[in-house]
Amino acid sequence: MLMSLSKLQKYFVVDKLIYHSLEQSLYQISAIIDGQEYFITSENGTLMRSFKLHELQKKMVKVQVKASVLRHVSAYDEMIGGPAKVACNALEVPLLYDDPLKTTL
Repeated sequence: MLMSLSKLQKYFVVDKLIYHSLEQSLYQISAIIDGQEYFITSENGTLMRSFKLHELQKKMVKVQVKASVLRHVSAYDEMIGGPAKVACNALEVPLLYDDPLKTTL
């Protein structure tokens, strides 16, 4: 399911904000709200994507979240002739949800 960034910002709290790490350092965002996953779009309806994770974090600064993670799913655990995988091999790394606009010395 899709949801625009402006609509996402209206929710009081997002359960989980997921930054998906795709191939070639491309990132995409989804949010878990009341058990449903929504991919976040810009106002013109295109999926929000960037080659810079920090750029996406700046856009999410007004969104209140309980947890924020970086998720990567690897296709390299498959072997030709091996058994089919039953479980997902997604790796989720917790991210501190700090104000990305702050600068530190």
